[in-house]
Amino acid sequence: MTVLLRTRVTAIGPEVADLAEGGVVILFADGSPPELAEVSVLHKTEHGPSNGAPAKGASITLGPVSATITAVGSSAWSKVLEMGHVVISFNGAAEAERPGEICASQVDSQALVAALKTGAIITIAA
Repeated sequence: MTVLLRTRVTAIGPEVADLAEGGVVILFADGSPPELAEVSVLHKTEHGPSNGAPAKGASITLGPVSATITAVGSSAWSKVLEMGHVVISFNGAAEAERPGEICASQVDSQALVAALKTGAIITIAA
Protein backbone atom coordinates (compact mmCIF):
# COMPACT_ATOMS: atom_id res chain seq x y z
CA MET A 1 0.00 0.00 0.00
CA THR A 2 1.35 3.42 -0.99
CA VAL A 3 0.53 6.38 1.24
CA LEU A 4 -0.52 9.34 -0.92
CA LEU A 5 -1.26 11.66 1.99
CA ARG A 6 -0.93 11.38 5.75
CA THR A 7 -1.89 14.37 7.81
CA ARG A 8 -2.60 15.16 11.46
CA VAL A 9 -5.67 17.09 12.63
CA THR A 10 -4.62 20.29 14.43
CA ALA A 11 -8.02 21.93 15.02
CA ILE A 12 -11.73 21.32 14.48
CA GLY A 13 -13.98 24.21 13.47
CA PRO A 14 -17.20 24.74 15.46
CA GLU A 15 -19.42 23.74 12.50
CA VAL A 16 -17.50 20.56 11.55
CA ALA A 17 -19.69 18.15 13.56
CA ASP A 18 -22.88 19.35 11.82
CA LEU A 19 -21.29 18.81 8.40
CA ALA A 20 -19.84 15.42 9.39
CA GLU A 21 -23.29 14.25 10.53
CA GLY A 22 -24.30 14.83 6.92
CA GLY A 23 -21.28 12.88 5.65
CA VAL A 24 -19.13 15.86 4.61
CA VAL A 25 -15.64 16.70 5.88
CA ILE A 26 -13.75 19.77 4.68
CA LEU A 27 -9.98 19.69 5.09
CA PHE A 28 -7.89 22.85 5.07
CA ALA A 29 -4.21 23.22 5.88
CA ASP A 30 -3.22 25.17 8.98
CA GLY A 31 -3.35 28.90 8.33
CA SER A 32 -6.65 28.96 6.46
CA PRO A 33 -8.72 32.16 6.63
CA PRO A 34 -10.83 32.33 9.83
CA GLU A 35 -14.15 32.20 7.96
CA LEU A 36 -13.10 28.89 6.36
CA ALA A 37 -11.68 27.50 9.61
CA GLU A 38 -15.19 27.52 11.13
CA VAL A 39 -16.32 24.71 8.81
CA SER A 40 -12.96 22.98 8.38
CA VAL A 41 -10.80 20.30 9.86
CA LEU A 42 -7.43 22.03 9.99
CA HIS A 43 -4.43 19.80 9.47
CA LYS A 44 -0.66 19.61 9.12
CA THR A 45 0.76 17.22 6.52
CA GLU A 46 3.17 14.54 7.74
CA HIS A 47 3.68 12.67 4.44
CA GLY A 48 2.88 13.77 0.88
CA PRO A 49 0.75 14.72 -0.82
CA SER A 50 1.87 12.63 -3.76
CA ASN A 51 1.94 14.16 -7.22
CA GLY A 52 -0.63 11.67 -8.47
CA ALA A 53 -4.24 11.79 -7.34
CA PRO A 54 -5.85 8.77 -5.68
CA ALA A 55 -7.92 6.55 -7.95
CA LYS A 56 -11.29 4.95 -7.34
CA GLY A 57 -10.75 2.11 -4.90
CA ALA A 58 -8.06 3.89 -2.86
CA SER A 59 -8.62 3.97 0.89
CA ILE A 60 -9.19 6.88 3.21
CA THR A 61 -9.02 6.61 6.97
CA LEU A 62 -9.88 9.20 9.59
CA GLY A 63 -8.72 7.77 12.88
CA PRO A 64 -10.61 4.46 13.23
CA VAL A 65 -13.08 5.20 10.40
CA SER A 66 -12.23 3.70 6.99
CA ALA A 67 -13.83 4.21 3.59
CA THR A 68 -13.12 3.52 -0.06
CA ILE A 69 -12.76 6.37 -2.55
CA THR A 70 -15.53 6.16 -5.15
CA ALA A 71 -14.85 9.33 -7.21
CA VAL A 72 -12.31 12.15 -7.47
CA GLY A 73 -13.28 15.56 -8.86
CA SER A 74 -11.20 17.03 -11.68
CA SER A 75 -9.46 19.63 -9.49
CA ALA A 76 -9.68 17.94 -6.08
CA TRP A 77 -6.09 16.73 -5.85
CA SER A 78 -4.60 19.94 -7.29
CA LYS A 79 -6.30 21.82 -4.40
CA VAL A 80 -4.72 19.36 -1.95
CA LEU A 81 -1.32 20.03 -3.52
CA GLU A 82 -1.78 23.83 -3.62
CA MET A 83 -3.36 24.56 -0.25
CA GLY A 84 -4.16 21.37 1.60
CA HIS A 85 -7.86 21.79 0.84
CA VAL A 86 -10.43 19.20 -0.19
CA VAL A 87 -14.08 18.37 0.44
CA ILE A 88 -14.63 14.70 1.25
CA SER A 89 -18.21 13.49 0.79
CA PHE A 90 -18.96 10.10 2.30
CA ASN A 91 -21.89 9.55 -0.06
CA GLY A 92 -20.73 6.62 -2.19
CA ALA A 93 -21.24 8.62 -5.40
CA ALA A 94 -19.73 7.19 -8.59
CA GLU A 95 -19.09 10.72 -9.92
CA ALA A 96 -18.08 13.83 -7.98
CA GLU A 97 -20.70 16.60 -8.18
CA ARG A 98 -18.08 19.32 -7.71
CA PRO A 99 -14.56 19.49 -9.19
CA GLY A 100 -12.93 19.97 -5.77
CA GLU A 101 -14.61 16.97 -4.15
CA ILE A 102 -13.47 13.45 -3.31
CA CYS A 103 -16.33 10.99 -2.80
CA ALA A 104 -15.99 7.94 -0.59
CA SER A 105 -18.16 5.07 0.56
CA GLN A 106 -20.75 5.83 3.19
CA VAL A 107 -19.69 5.56 6.84
CA ASP A 108 -21.51 5.73 10.14
CA SER A 109 -21.98 9.46 10.74
CA GLN A 110 -21.72 9.17 14.53
CA ALA A 111 -18.41 7.30 14.21
CA LEU A 112 -17.18 9.96 11.78
CA VAL A 113 -18.04 12.80 14.17
CA ALA A 114 -16.35 10.94 17.04
CA ALA A 115 -13.20 10.32 14.95
CA LEU A 116 -12.71 13.99 14.14
CA LYS A 117 -10.59 15.25 16.99
CA THR A 118 -7.29 17.05 17.41
CA GLY A 119 -4.37 14.69 16.90
CA ALA A 120 -6.29 12.22 14.70
CA ILE A 121 -4.46 10.93 11.65
CA ILE A 122 -6.04 11.10 8.19
CA THR A 123 -4.52 8.84 5.55
CA ILE A 124 -5.23 8.39 1.84
CA ALA A 125 -3.52 5.33 0.40
CA ALA A 126 -3.59 3.29 -2.79
